[in-house]
Amino acid sequence: MNTATSPLDYLPILLMFLVAMGFVVTTMVATHLLGPKRKTKIKLDSFECGIEAQGNARVPFAVKYFLVAILFVLFDVEVIFMYPWAVNYRELGMKGVIEVFSFIALLLVGFYYMMSKKAIKWEE
Repeated sequence: MNTATSPLDYLPILLMFLVAMGFVVTTMVATHLLGPKRKTKIKLDSFECGIEAQGNARVPFAVKYFLVAILFVLFDVEVIFMYPWAVNYRELGMKGVIEVFSFIALLLVGFYYMMSKKAIKWEE
């Protein structure tokens, strides 16, 4: 049994990649050349759920919104890492328990640091 691979084995993947890229480029060029070119003020105006645009779109937002969103994603993803442990906790044994508790402890250190910096406090 020969397990060595040669560059020729990757030819179908390269061919598929080239065909896919060719299709994308051809489609984009064709729609650009064949598509209608009616540019009016109303067509070029931004559209958001049927509501007329008001003012400048570059209104500054408070950093708190983004911080809360990032923290939510961070802790939400951390819970996803606990799922495989919960499914396989019997097979992992005591070593798995120690690892998951050290993981949770590290999360709590980050959480307490975040609370000490008042990252979620809205009133200021």
